[in-house]
Amino acid sequence: MPAYVISEVEMRDAAAFEAYRTLAAETIAQYGGRYIVRGGAAELVEGGPAPKTIVIVEFPTMAIAREWYASAEYAEALKHRRTALDRRLIFVEGVLPMT
Repeated sequence: MPAYVISEVEMRDAAAFEAYRTLAAETIAQYGGRYIVRGGAAELVEGGPAPKTIVIVEFPTMAIAREWYASAEYAEALKHRRTALDRRLIFVEGVLPMT
């Protein structure tokens, strides 16, 4: 079953953000992940507060998503993340297809 990593981000430092984004994208691909949403326009329809920049990455399984997040490769990207952006990070299991 696929799993999704949902980030709500706000950039703090442009240079650090670019370094983080480049390294993160490489590690996501290395672990079989793919971007579903990467910073497109977000429209608040109900509730609040207004959304920040949204990124959604799909991984083949929750185990792989967790392995990616804990990996030495992604740890290098995280060194930049601390100065690059503020974020909320959520892991969500997908649903099985209807049969």
